[in-house]
Amino acid sequence: MRIEIVAYQTHWPDTFVRHAQPIRAALGRLALRVDHVGSTSIPGADAKPIIDIQISVAAFEPFDPIRLPIQNLGYVWRADNPDRTKRYFREAPGTPRVHIHVRRSGSWSEQCTLLFRDYLRSHPDDVARYAALKYRLAAQYGENREGYTEAKSPFVWQVMARANAWSQITGWQPGPSDL
Repeated sequence: MRIEIVAYQTHWPDTFVRHAQPIRAALGRLALRVDHVGSTSIPGADAKPIIDIQISVAAFEPFDPIRLPIQNLGYVWRADNPDRTKRYFREAPGTPRVHIHVRRSGSWSEQCTLLFRDYLRSHPDDVARYAALKYRLAAQYGENREGYTEAKSPFVWQVMARANAWSQITGWQPGPSDL
């Protein structure tokens, strides 16, 4: 499937809520946070039209109480995901694109994801630069998602360095959970 970047869609926050509310209800107190993350969570950000949901949990084990309710909602667990800092689910085939990232609360990967989002929400110039890069890389990499993601990394790490400095100046902490 070809990598597609589209202009920001005002319905993305509502789409997040439509997917996240049943997840929140199914997981109850196991979900310490349920957040809209990724580019679709940043107002004005052009992005791949994929809703990213981050669910923060106290621990991955036992996993069945987390996995089974999410699977029962129709999401597909990707047990082969090589990133061991999260547990990963995708949309069912033929349904709108949704990626669910289950991360341990307080972990570096959870906090990094929230900081990146919050920093970009406050820095529209970086959002515009990121969008321009994504359009160029989508054209360059076509269907090569790994190459596209890898090529974004230097920019992402530059933004994270600025986000880290910003967090220290502002005393950044994650706000309340989106749901």
